[in-house]
Amino acid sequence: MGYRGSYGRVSAYLREKRTSPRPVTAQPPAPRVVTRWIPSRPETLTEIEQLRLKAVLANCPELDALTGHVRSFAQMLTERQGEQLPQWLNAVRQDDLPSLHTLAADIDRDRDAVIAGLTLPWNSGVVEGHVNRIKMLKRQMFGRAGFALLRKRVLLAH
Repeated sequence: MGYRGSYGRVSAYLREKRTSPRPVTAQPPAPRVVTRWIPSRPETLTEIEQLRLKAVLANCPELDALTGHVRSFAQMLTERQGEQLPQWLNAVRQDDLPSLHTLAADIDRDRDAVIAGLTLPWNSGVVEGHVNRIKMLKRQMFGRAGFALLRKRVLLAH
């Protein structure tokens, strides 16, 4: 390709590059790690995790805004503060976060049900668990037996 030097000179140059000490830089955390830190309560993170998350959020204002919205929604969820949902939706719409705008639009379609779910102490978790168990039994038996055996397995399984 037109290089007039020798193989030895190139080899020496590369050897020097490989053996010279590189500046030590902190490797950024993996996206999966950051996504675990964001919804976590700050007091449950170690001091090092808090510092690293703070550094990541300082370098990305969109992620900082997202973290605020995620944590405020988690607080609404855990403390049953559904009456704050309209204010949360307005705050989400004011930021330039398209993925949260989609979530806000979906929540707005059934706002009353979401507010009830965030406020009332009742839930359908037990029923959903039974439905999931029945579907699993049905998948296990697919193509092997009729309705009579499925009915017995559902009724006798605890």
